[in-house]
Amino acid sequence: MIPGDTRALVQGVITAIREVADAVIVPRFRQLAAHHVKSKTHPGDVVTIADEESERLLGPKLNSLLEGSRVIGEEGAFADPTLFDLLQGTAPVWVIDPIDGTANFVNGVAQFAVIVALVHGGETKMGWIYEPLEGRTLWAEKGKGTWRTGPIALGDAPDHQQVRIPPSGSQLKDMVASMHNKDLGALRGKFARNIRLGSAAHDYWSLVEGRAQVLAYRKLKPWDHAAGLLIHEEAGGYNRLLSGERYDPTLREQTGLLCAPTEAIWREIKGMVKAVEYPRQLPLFDTRR
Repeated sequence: MIPGDTRALVQGVITAIREVADAVIVPRFRQLAAHHVKSKTHPGDVVTIADEESERLLGPKLNSLLEGSRVIGEEGAFADPTLFDLLQGTAPVWVIDPIDGTANFVNGVAQFAVIVALVHGGETKMGWIYEPLEGRTLWAEKGKGTWRTGPIALGDAPDHQQVRIPPSGSQLKDMVASMHNKDLGALRGKFARNIRLGSAAHDYWSLVEGRAQVLAYRKLKPWDHAAGLLIHEEAGGYNRLLSGERYDPTLREQTGLLCAPTEAIWREIKGMVKAVEYPRQLPLFDTRR
């Protein structure tokens, strides 16, 4: 059960992520040896020793913060897909992306992050995005807003500042987009420019801070999107699947996500790609597939 007063939990997660990042991620940035990197499904899908150690160390720390909770990490789920079944259970589940933007990390690009989401009862209750190099955290709690926490020195009290998406206007031609869905070709040229950051975490951070306004993904995994979507929504943004349904972290192989500053802008964009429809998604490991 998630406690009603979550202040200690929020800070406990931030501290746990920071400790792990300082121990095994930051020291390896631009210091990886060739044997520290390997491919998973294809040459562009890489994992490093830092990913593996981050997930291995972070899981027990998170478990200790919430009695009875379970853990799903990206690397653990790759090795054992049945871990997804935990999302269908009654226990709170920590969903971990130990390094989001691993390709950036491998190539020495300073755009990567650690993502943690807390899923319970079929929805994301809390989410954190932590930038290891900056020591900053963007986090949200369902119904309680999105917050930004700066680096915390030993012994200092955390400074949590609430974040709201800044006004963006209503003209698509003035907006910055991050498009990761090949089905949305009809939107090509509709925005001021398109950016590719190589990290879902940084995509969501850009939306919340107003450096980008529109985000689209085709394939969705909970470790990439559960936390970010909650953070975006609690900051005042509007996001839905192209089917019109809300993202559900317990469903597998969800496709067609669109994020916008407001519902009106979301509907305008969706109207331009209305021919792209995706069926209702099935539960994880549903036997009908």
